Parts: sequence; structure tokens; C-alpha cells
Amino acid sequence: MTRRVVLIGSPVAHSFSQAMQQAAFDALGLDVRYELWDRKVIELPEAIGSLREEEFLGANVTIPHKERVVPMLDRLTEDAHAVGAVNTITKEGTRLVGHNTDVPAFRVALERLVGKQKMPRAAAVFGAGGGARAVVHALITEGFVRVVVFNRHLHRAEALVRHFARSAAHMELKAMPWHESVIEAELAKAKVVINATSVGMMSDESPIAGELVPAGLLVLDLVYNPPVTRLLREAEAAGCTVMNGELMLLHQGAAAFQLWTGQPAPLALMQEKLEEARLAGVEGAAGG
Repeated sequence: MTRRVVLIGSPVAHSFSQAMQQAAFDALGLDVRYELWDRKVIELPEAIGSLREEEFLGANVTIPHKERVVPMLDRLTEDAHAVGAVNTITKEGTRLVGHNTDVPAFRVALERLVGKQKMPRAAAVFGAGGGARAVVHALITEGFVRVVVFNRHLHRAEALVRHFARSAAHMELKAMPWHESVIEAELAKAKVVINATSVGMMSDESPIAGELVPAGLLVLDLVYNPPVTRLLREAEAAGCTVMNGELMLLHQGAAAFQLWTGQPAPLALMQEKLEEARLAGVEGAAGG
């Protein structure tokens, strides 16, 4: 029987995960098909319920469902519980287990972005969804002492801060209103800036006005397609060190692959397929 793994989100057509994961399954001789499922909120319970059928090995979950799937699962791992969001689902018989491989993958990306410098201690995070929750959890456990969260709907940022109140008791974790003057003041205090919104994925927009970005920041945009967002272009022009979300995508995908199969992921092959998908996307856009 061909087993199935699905990516559940909306939209998903832009995703590079299928190219990366299918190549990995094929390379290891596994009879598994990786599928993209674009599912609206109203369709989510049925989609998650269908994963209990024998043919399904598990799933990935992406925007905007990482938090919504939590009550639909039977068990959460420690990271998933701490974050309150799930990006990978595995199975124990018909029971569904929620994992969060975004957390270790973000740590890999952060360490690469920082390089040989000393790990900073102050960050600004844009977004309050599942990706932002994974980022904030990782920053807390990495020893950051000040993290400011911006979201266009302030109450969502405040809910994120409340969620981490206990684990962040040793530090300053604040929700801030999305006003240019506030953003400018906070960016002057931060060393690391993370865009965990989808802004820049479907249009040439940035969550931060270019003139507000000071030189010397470390800027990580979790968006990976397009590979160079407006935020990254303008931040680099301002003299910042920048990185997109591709490395994080690679490592969260590799961790998910190992959870589904019990086998080490072919990381070099997965990276190669990501690069091919990126190049194909660039060529496709250039070709109209």
C-alpha cells in the first residue's frame, strides 16, 4: 500500500516542501506520496480526521492552521505543548501526535545568521501565529532577555505573551502596537528581527517600512518563496545581515521526515531539491 503524507494549509501551492520530501522518500526507496492539501478553516476538522486512516503516515501543517489543529490531536510533544502550535503530525495507531519541528529548525537558522558573533539578547518578532510562537519559544530558551512582539491585531500578540508568561518570567516579553513610531524605537533597541508573518509571500510588501530599519540588524524572514522579499532587500540595503526561511524549512522538514520514517533524512539531497525548486520558481516568475 502506498502511504500518504500531506501538507495542510492555505495557500500551499507556493510550497517547496513537496519537492524536498518526495525526493527524500524516493531516495530511501519508500512507497510514500507527499501531497499538498489546500484546506480552509471550515474544512480542517475533516482533513485532520482523515489522517487516522491507515494509508496516512502523517502530515505537515502550515499557515494558517498551526494553532487550530492543536485541539484536534490526541497528544502533543513537549515542544508542541510549550509553543501551543503544531507543524508536524505523526501517528500511534490511529492516534494523532502533534510535534513542533519549527523550534529546533529556527535555532539552526538563528545560529547561522548570528555566525561567529556572540548570541544577541534582544529581538523583535513580527507576527503572533504558529510560526511566531515557535520563534518566541526558541528565543526564550536561548537566553534572550528582551523580546518584543508586534502584530497588526494587538490582542493576538498579547495572547502570545500571556501564553509564555511562566516560561518568560525571567525576562522581558512584551506585546507592542503596530505603529511606525513604536516599531522604530524598538528596532533601535533590538539586534535580531524576525518576520514570522506571511507578508511578502504573495505580494511585494514588507511588514516594516524600509526607512525604519537601522544598519547592523540581523534580519530573518521566515518567508522563503520568494527567496528575496522586500524586507530582505531593504534591510540589506540599509546595511543589515539578512537570511530567508529556506534553512529553517530544510531543517524542520528533515526533522519531520525522521519522525515519519524513523530514518535519518537525506539532508544534502533535500537541500539540493530546495535549491532546484527555488531556481525553477525564479525562472517561472521571470518567464511570466
